[in-house]
This record gives sequence, structure tokens and C-alpha cells, in this order.
Amino acid sequence: MLPTNLKLPRNNVLCIDMRSFYASVECVKRNLDPMQDMLAVVGDKKRSGSIILAASPQLKKKHGIKNVSRYFELPNDPDIHVAEAKMCDYLQVSMEITKLVNQYVPKEAIHQYSVDELWVTVNGLEKLYGDCWQIARLIKAELQETMGLTCSIGIGDNKFLAKVVMDLYAKETGIAECRYEDVEKKLWPVPIEKIWGIGKRMMRNLNRMGIVTLGQLADFPLERLKKRFGIMGEQLYWHAWGVDLSPVTGDFQKQEQKGFGHGITLLRDYRGDEVFACILDLCEEVCRRARTAGQAGRTVHLGIGYSQESGGGFSRSRSVALPTNITIEIYKVCMQLFREFYDGVSKVRRVFVTLDNLANDEETQLDLFMDKTKQKDLGYVMDQIRQKYGSASLLRATSFTDLGVTLDRTHKIGGHKA
Repeated sequence: MLPTNLKLPRNNVLCIDMRSFYASVECVKRNLDPMQDMLAVVGDKKRSGSIILAASPQLKKKHGIKNVSRYFELPNDPDIHVAEAKMCDYLQVSMEITKLVNQYVPKEAIHQYSVDELWVTVNGLEKLYGDCWQIARLIKAELQETMGLTCSIGIGDNKFLAKVVMDLYAKETGIAECRYEDVEKKLWPVPIEKIWGIGKRMMRNLNRMGIVTLGQLADFPLERLKKRFGIMGEQLYWHAWGVDLSPVTGDFQKQEQKGFGHGITLLRDYRGDEVFACILDLCEEVCRRARTAGQAGRTVHLGIGYSQESGGGFSRSRSVALPTNITIEIYKVCMQLFREFYDGVSKVRRVFVTLDNLANDEETQLDLFMDKTKQKDLGYVMDQIRQKYGSASLLRATSFTDLGVTLDRTHKIGGHKA
């Protein structure tokens, strides 16, 4: 139980989620009703196996289509509209939504969570716009009137409560509220897998401990959760009681960079002798980002996911003696890891490369027995050329082969067509 004298911070936080955002934007572009017409957004209309990135509510309701369904699973219904994803359009609309919210609150009170979701702290605005419910209604109405988009809004004392009540209730009612006093009634009966922040793996771990609902998590001894899950166990416990002490205002973007990573799900299964080109392209991007930030790293991480037929994969890391952001050095480490841990048979479908254990590049010590100055300078020169003439203006030869991935990704944002 929580101490009765515990004073918890009270704020008025809104969590705004745009309903079926990609599909709604495409509906508005076509003068369709996002809530009544059926539309699916796919990554690539030329590929029958392409994932459906978004489906309008009516399409979900009538045909049971989900955001993880495949293009070929769409029924032969003439009323269904199909649109190819245009990430530039969605990012532009997202920025316009943020600008609209910025008319009500300062930018420090806006925390962009994703392209279609954000938190807004509305403390002290009662004299201007009314209470938090009135502000939520104003924002919701203005988004509908000016952009034709529908949103769900959760209201809470902190970001966790606002997010969870939005997920559980506001998607049905439009606006919903949960305060500390409401946690026992509104949240404790809910299965833990429906709570934001609890994934499938954590759900299975908690279920094995006899924890099925959020209320059972709240009643579980804190010390046992900390011993089992560390700091994550402590966070789970406090969230079960509706407590979230993360900041609700301030510059949310200034966070210390822990590492640089880049990954891809390949368009086809790659043989073991084909993966080198993909790994080289990923190393190039990781090192470019590190150089742009003036950082170098000592630990290289390679992750390989096998095809669906084989299943499994591996994730391994290795540290080097001195911090580096030189592409070829990172690539050599990745290939060492690949040759050491690859099973030699399975096809590869997913690859990611990460560089962490960072240090400032200008502070890194050069190896006395190897002249790295030219290699480092070459990397920075290549970055400058790409920045001036475009990311595809200077590529390694392997990037132009069928095995490379960079050339195709230069025309995409977030893995989808711009």
C-alpha cells in the first residue's frame, strides 16, 4: 500500500492520439470521411505481401483488417480504397498538428511521443480556456474543423495516467479522464497486457508470478519486483498505483545520446554470402550519424534475424581498443561477429548494427602504429559531400548492386516511400 502521507504531483496532462492517422490523412486527401469510408494504407502496392500500415476504423470494423495484416488479405470489396504510404505527407500534417496545439500552450508544454501522438500539459490555463475538459474539447473540435482529423484524448495527473486512460477508454468515448483516485476502479481490473509499457515478454514473466491484472501488480511486494526486474520492477510497481514522476514540462528533446543504431528488414531472404553488402551499408549510416554528432564508440553490436522458415538469429557485441567512427573498422568487427556466430545455413531477413560506449571524437587517442588520420578525414569529407549534394550522391560500389540497401532507402522515410 502507498503511504497515506505521500504527496504526489498533480498536473493536467492531455495525451492526444490521432485516430488511424495515416489512413485518415489519405481519406482527407481524397475527400473521404475517415470515420465512415474504408481505406487501407500499404507500404508498396506492387508487393502483395506488403504490410498494411493503417486501416480506417470502418475497414477494421467491417472486414477485421488490422495494421499488421498483409495487402493480399484485403477482401475484394469495391468500396475499399487503397493508398500507398507517403511519409512526407504524414510528417507535414504531424507538424501542423503540433503548431495548432502550440497556439494553446508553449512549446515546452508539448512532448511529441510519435508522429501521431503527443502529450500536452495544460496547467494554469483555466482563465483562458476553462478546465482541462474544455481545453480537450477545443483541441479536438479544432482538429476536426481545420484538418478533418479525429483524435482521442486522455486526461490524467501525469503522462502515464493520461496515456493509459486514452488507450483503454478514450478511443471509445473520445475523451476520458483518470486521476489518482480513479486508479483502483478504472485500471486495477485491467489485464496487464493492455497497459502501456508492458510487452508480451514482460506479460509472460508477470503471469508466471501469478500477476494477471494491474491490481495484482499493485499488491505485489515492491522488493520482490525490484529483485526480479531491477529498476524496471520498481517502475512497474509505481505505475500500477498510477504514479509517474517523469517531467511534464521542459525540453524533452535534449537527452544524452547513448549510441547510434541502424537496422533493416530486408525485402527478401539473403544467403549468408550476400549479407556483407547490407552490413556495410548499415555500418556506413551508423558511422555517419556518429561523425555528425562528433562521437566515436568502442562497442559494436550486430544483430541478425533469420527468415521466418528458419526462425531465431543472434545478437552479439564486441569492443575495440580505441573509440572509432571509421566505417571499415566497424564493418570488420561486424563481419568477425557474423562469421563467428552465423549458423552457415539459415537465410537472413533482418540486420541491425549499433555503435555505443561513446566518447567525443576530438578526444579519442590515435593509434601510434596506424595512421587513422586519413581514414577519419575521408569519412568527414564523404559526409560533407552527401550533405551538400544529397545522400545518394556518393555511395560505395556495393550499394549499387542488388545486395545493397542504401540506394533504395534514400527514397524512403522510416522505411516507407517519402
